[in-house]
Amino acid sequence: MSPPLPTPHDTASPAPPARPARSGAVRVLLALLAAAVIWLPSIHLFYAEDAASYGQPGSVPPKARRLAARFLRLWADPVLRAREIGRMRASNAEWDFMGRSFLVWGLANLALRDPAAKPEALAVMDRILDETLRLESERGPTHFLMDYVRDRPFVLQPPRSQFVDGEIALMLAARRLVEESPACKPLLEARVRLIAGRMAQSPVLSAESYPDECWTFCNTIALAALRAADVLDGSDHSDLLRRWVETAKARLIHPATGLLVSSYTLAGRPLDGPEGSSLWMSAHCLQLIDADFAADQYSRARRELGRSLLGFGWAREWPLSWVGARDIDSGPVIPVLDISPGSSGLAILGAAAFRDAAFLRPLLASLDFAAVPVEEEGGLRYAAGNAVGDAVLVYATVVGPLWERIREGRRP
Repeated sequence: MSPPLPTPHDTASPAPPARPARSGAVRVLLALLAAAVIWLPSIHLFYAEDAASYGQPGSVPPKARRLAARFLRLWADPVLRAREIGRMRASNAEWDFMGRSFLVWGLANLALRDPAAKPEALAVMDRILDETLRLESERGPTHFLMDYVRDRPFVLQPPRSQFVDGEIALMLAARRLVEESPACKPLLEARVRLIAGRMAQSPVLSAESYPDECWTFCNTIALAALRAADVLDGSDHSDLLRRWVETAKARLIHPATGLLVSSYTLAGRPLDGPEGSSLWMSAHCLQLIDADFAADQYSRARRELGRSLLGFGWAREWPLSWVGARDIDSGPVIPVLDISPGSSGLAILGAAAFRDAAFLRPLLASLDFAAVPVEEEGGLRYAAGNAVGDAVLVYATVVGPLWERIREGRRP
């Protein structure tokens, strides 16, 4: 039975005064703020790694082993490999090629760090080189380039791409520096002659990657390949390497930052200013050519592009004094903080190569916090990126022994 309704004459004791509802909300807000003050500066500790271990000779960080394990499985399974390559080529044919290059360089460093890993690493390196050279022979170098390569002719004839030639040369050299390969020796010698001959035809000693488009990234990789070839085969490109640095300092520097521009014409007219997606790798390659200039470029890039907050680190794509157009290389840039995933990934390589643990530590924390690590069958990949990003990380996590062998002039 429902209770009787009160009548106008019913009386009741007065209710206590209600507390303002907002006083409770204020207490909740203050509690949340206090928790944020306590916990936000500590979150990065859950993702912290011992960055110093990345530069220790003879050691392989666990992350490197898991990243490499995934690629070893991928290159042993044609179906998995075709699916992954198809996914990359659907976005950018360059990523297919760069994924191969960084993986070969990474496996070379892995083999030099851990002799037990050498047989499997060499087998995969040979498989990658064989397939890459076959595709270049059958389909031409444009197979690994973006479509706009066909929009106009190369200035230097016959047409070739420094992007393709330089990275293949450094792959061949890396393979031979781990263990001599009679099959790779003439291939490297021929590629080096092409690279040096074409660079000599430019007023700024650079060759085109695309028609009338020279990229610092590609040309510094080519310089590293020439230096490696000198160690392996007794050639001498020291004059070309020295003159390239002198010319770059005079003609390829962004005045506001002192950083190398990222692209320029064959005659040396800058097309784009400094870009993180080029600079970190270029500085690393210059370690073989001019250590002081390399350290200067890294230091400037660190100052202009490197950022950190609450234990997390990232890199901008462009310095504050230059804003370029977003493209497939720069990738999406996260606003407000100007986080560039492409530049941040290569900054890990830069920090590891220059033994900058203070920057490497927050970069690695951001990687594991934001890039969505996925463990599968003993391997590791990052779902927020793609296979070329993971290949860069393989190289970054074991970088060091290959460059050390070249600097010391040690043949295998």
